[in-house]
Amino acid sequence: MDSVGSVLSRETIAELMAGDSALISGHVSRDEQLQPCGMDLTLAAVYDIAGTGRLGVDERHLPDRLPVAFDFWGWLHLAPGSYVVLFNETVRLPLDLMCLGRPRSSLARCGAALHTAVWDPGYVGRSEALLIVENSAGIDLQKDARIMQLVFFRLETPTSQGYSGRYQGEHLAG
Repeated sequence: MDSVGSVLSRETIAELMAGDSALISGHVSRDEQLQPCGMDLTLAAVYDIAGTGRLGVDERHLPDRLPVAFDFWGWLHLAPGSYVVLFNETVRLPLDLMCLGRPRSSLARCGAALHTAVWDPGYVGRSEALLIVENSAGIDLQKDARIMQLVFFRLETPTSQGYSGRYQGEHLAG
């Protein structure tokens, strides 16, 4: 059994993926995505950021986004710049777990980086991240490629109130 504050192992994550309220669902290849201390998330969609965002004390306006189309073979080329990526997987965090997303090292070695926020206990949804392509030649990505790893941490005690922000339930059908 994992201890409080520890990083969850592959075996614990696999156990938590079983059942109706699976920790992670919608995966492309469970066995390939499970890592020794996390779970890889895969690329579902890419959006070009088209416009200005606005973030104030009492105001939040996200910029418009334009989908970037995959070619017939499921590939796309991204020039240097900022993009939003959507993941295939649905994450369902119980009140005693939180997670952090880190880019896979191969993505970084190709000259791209992912930026994410904290996944709070109680969050449910298909999340997004900011992809920054720094390579002057750009990067080619294939749909369903593994681009980020989630690392899960057990809280000291379950929180009494889980995440209830605007992104709760994002990108879930019905």
